[in-house]
Amino acid sequence: MVALPAKASPPNFVVVMADDMGYGDASCYGNQAYQTPALDRLARQGMRFTDFHTSGTVCSPTRAGLLTGRYQQRAGIPGVINAAFEENRHHGLSPSEITFPERLKLKGYTCGVFGKWHLGYQKQFNPLHHGFDRFRGYVSGNIDYISHFDRVEVEDWWDGLELVPEEGYSTHLISNHAVRFIKENRDRPFCLYVAHEAPHSPYQGPNDPPVRGSAKQKPVAKPDIPRTYQEMMQEMDRGLGEVVATIDRLGLGENTLVFFLSDNGGTPNGSNGPLHGFKGQVWEGGHRVPAVARWTGRIRAGSVCDQTAISLDLMPTLLELAGADVPAGHQLDGVSLVPVLLKGELLGERKLYWEYSGKRAMRDGLWKLVVGEKDAKQPALFHLGEDPGEHVDLASAQSQRVERMLADFDAWREDVLAGATEQPEKEQK
Repeated sequence: MVALPAKASPPNFVVVMADDMGYGDASCYGNQAYQTPALDRLARQGMRFTDFHTSGTVCSPTRAGLLTGRYQQRAGIPGVINAAFEENRHHGLSPSEITFPERLKLKGYTCGVFGKWHLGYQKQFNPLHHGFDRFRGYVSGNIDYISHFDRVEVEDWWDGLELVPEEGYSTHLISNHAVRFIKENRDRPFCLYVAHEAPHSPYQGPNDPPVRGSAKQKPVAKPDIPRTYQEMMQEMDRGLGEVVATIDRLGLGENTLVFFLSDNGGTPNGSNGPLHGFKGQVWEGGHRVPAVARWTGRIRAGSVCDQTAISLDLMPTLLELAGADVPAGHQLDGVSLVPVLLKGELLGERKLYWEYSGKRAMRDGLWKLVVGEKDAKQPALFHLGEDPGEHVDLASAQSQRVERMLADFDAWREDVLAGATEQPEKEQK
C-alpha cells in the first residue's frame, strides 16, 4: 500500500466514462481529424495509458465490472440489458452486489452519478440502491440526446427514483450536473461518476432535431455521421474541461484523482487507431480503450503507462486511496493501480479474460488468445508486443501455449460462473 501524507484529507474521486469511444478517437491518441483539447490537457497533466482495457466489449457488462471490481459474469450481467420488453429489460445489477460507492460511503464519502446507468431499468436496480446519494440521468443503453426517449420510445430521464424530465442536450446536462455536484460537495470527500452518453448512437449534435418521442422529426437527408460524431466528441470533451476547471478553481486539484476511460472500443463510425476490430468483438479494438489519470502533484505530469490494466482495477484503486476495504472473504478480480499511479512501479504480467456472445479471449502477459472471431472453432494466438494489430496468427507454431491458455480460460470461466448472481424471472402478465 502506498501511504498518503500523514495529515492529508481523504482524496476525492472523479471517474469519467465515455460511451463507445474508440482507442483512436482522441487527439492525444493520434486522431488528426479533430482535436480533443480537454482530454489532451488532462494527459499532459497526468498519466496516459496505452494498454488499458475494459472487462466487457459492450456497455452493461463493463459498467457492472467497474462498479463491483469483479468480472461481470459473477454479477450475472455477461451481456447487454436490453430496452426491449420482450428481451431482458427486467434484469439488473442486484442490490446484493458490493460496489465501490457503498464502501466509500462507509468512509464518509458523498457519491453521485450523472448520465448513463444501464444496469437495470426497474427501480429496485436504481443507483440509489447501490451506494449513490445522487443520480440524474437515464437507465437505458442510450436516449435521444434532445428528447431523452430510449430506443423503444420510453421517456428516460431520472432524478433519483423519480422520472423528472429536463430540457437540454444530454451531454450538456450531464456535465452541468457534475459541475454542480463538485461545487456542492467541495468541503467533504466526494466520489463522482460522470457516465457520458457520447459518442454512442443516436448520432445527434446539440443543434440537431429529436429522432424519438412525440416531437421527433424524420431526417430530410442522410445523416452526416462524421460531422455529428465530431460534434458529440467535442461537446463531451468540452464538458470534461468544465469539470476539471471547476476542480482547479476550487483548489481541489491536489486532492482529487480524475480518471477518464471509455466503456468499450469504438464502432466503425469512430476510430480504434491501429487496433483490429470494434465494439462487441474480443479483438483489441473491442476492449482496449483510451484511459487517462490525473492527480495534481501526485501523478507525474506527462507520464505514459504501457502496463496492462483493466477497468476492474478502478474499485481496488479507489478503496485503497480512501482507506476503505471489502468484507472478509469478498475477493475482487481487479488490482490496485496506486503503485503505478503514484510511484511508477510495475504490476507484473497479468492474465485477463473476456467473453461475450460466444466469443472469448485471454491475455497472458503479451500473448493473446482469441476464439470465435477469426474462426468459430480454431483458436488464434497473437503476440501483442510485436503485433498489437493482431495480424499474425502464431497458433500453429505455439500449439502447447494455446492448449495451456484454453485450459486456463476454462478454469476461469468455471470460477466466475460458480455462485454467479441469478437474474429475476420475467414478470408474468
